[in-house]
Amino acid sequence: MDHFPSAWGRPRNDQNDMYNTYPIHQRPSSHTNTFTEGVQRTQQPIVTGTSVLAIQYKDGIMMAADNLASYGSLARFKDIQRLHPVGPSTVIGASGDMSDFQHLQHTLDALITDEFTQSDGEANALGPAEVHEYLSRVLYSRRSKMDPIWNALLVGGLQDGKRFLAYVDLLGTTYSAPSIATGYGAHIAIPLLRDVVDGHQDTLTEEDARQLLHDCMRVLYYRDARSLDKSNSFTASYSISLYQLATVTATGVSISDQIKLDTTWAFAEGLRGYGAQTQ
Repeated sequence: MDHFPSAWGRPRNDQNDMYNTYPIHQRPSSHTNTFTEGVQRTQQPIVTGTSVLAIQYKDGIMMAADNLASYGSLARFKDIQRLHPVGPSTVIGASGDMSDFQHLQHTLDALITDEFTQSDGEANALGPAEVHEYLSRVLYSRRSKMDPIWNALLVGGLQDGKRFLAYVDLLGTTYSAPSIATGYGAHIAIPLLRDVVDGHQDTLTEEDARQLLHDCMRVLYYRDARSLDKSNSFTASYSISLYQLATVTATGVSISDQIKLDTTWAFAEGLRGYGAQTQ
């Protein structure tokens, strides 16, 4: 029993001190206690971004991603840029955990600065192939330490006049293709992209590439529960999705402002099980 005057006669609680201010972790207990455990790393993404789309076209690389970072299933942060320039001729897009992506951004920026100061300016700057190789080594190393970086990354750019577009994920898996997508886009948007891009990347114009990504972002917004919707009314038949577009050409890297994607839900009124159509 507890002999402290304010709790006379009550059972002892060896998990807490007499004032119930902190756990007494020195005493034996069957309960886990964070005070006695070692360093713990995040093993589950918390704030995440969804799909990134990227294609090759005749003048370079084009990449698209929306501006939403979800807190679990909550559309929490609606102005997050998930496209990041790396050097004068490379851009990366990230889906997955946003804090890990920010860590990679700082790491790459420091790497580019070191290369710039140690070499002869931008003449010997890292190209997209080197950036992709570096990221693949970093992600595979962290995966081997059982502390993965929870991202799927697309790396695109121009190097010596040649287009480069490749993928790397948290396991260190890499591949290259004329059209690539991450997240839900790898299931929904890839067939649409391959139908237009694969085999035609040398003749695809910038206008056609831009329209293709615009249409794919609209499809993803309709189908992906983690896409950004700026409408505050769930009954509205008109809503807006915001995304950004990055292009890499011979003139350099360009990332657009937020692009409004106009959508309509009027067709849903005729679907069985929606609204008045219950039978």
